Amino acid sequence: MNKHPGTSLATMALMAALAGCAGSPGTTTTTPAPTASATSPVATSAAPTTTATTAAAAVDLKTATTSAGTIVVDANGMSVYFFTKDVKDSGTSACTGACLTAWPPVLSTAAVPAAEGVTGALGTMTTPDGAKQLTLNGLPLYYYEKDKSPGDVTGQGVGGVWFLSDPAGEMIRTAG
Repeated sequence: MNKHPGTSLATMALMAALAGCAGSPGTTTTTPAPTASATSPVATSAAPTTTATTAAAAVDLKTATTSAGTIVVDANGMSVYFFTKDVKDSGTSACTGACLTAWPPVLSTAAVPAAEGVTGALGTMTTPDGAKQLTLNGLPLYYYEKDKSPGDVTGQGVGGVWFLSDPAGEMIRTAG
């Protein structure tokens, strides 16, 4: 005789998860939780409790060790890059038109972006088409179209203007 329907537990878990996602929309900056350890491969908060909370609990950025050293990557391990022509905290990207084909923006659907092992200030800015592009220390982040697998760093140093990020959100200004 079960008097507690399963949906009430799921509803309570969802409400608790959503309560932790409060924040201002638009261009925002968040500081990573100090409980996330750079040496811990899995943070307990990243494990979803229900399918409804998966998006809220996902990690947008993390760190990985590659041939270029320890760098910032997306949740799937793909390298992310800075463009030196971007202006810090401007909320705009200097990469437009054909540039965006080779260097697509790193986007997020999370209300508040999350990172594991990244100590730089994580935020978002709104792209011209209304999407949320991730920023690190006030600079937009991009992928490189020629990076095909996690750990690829073929965009490092391209044109002397595209660079990987270290965990503190600083450009790694060495050739790839």
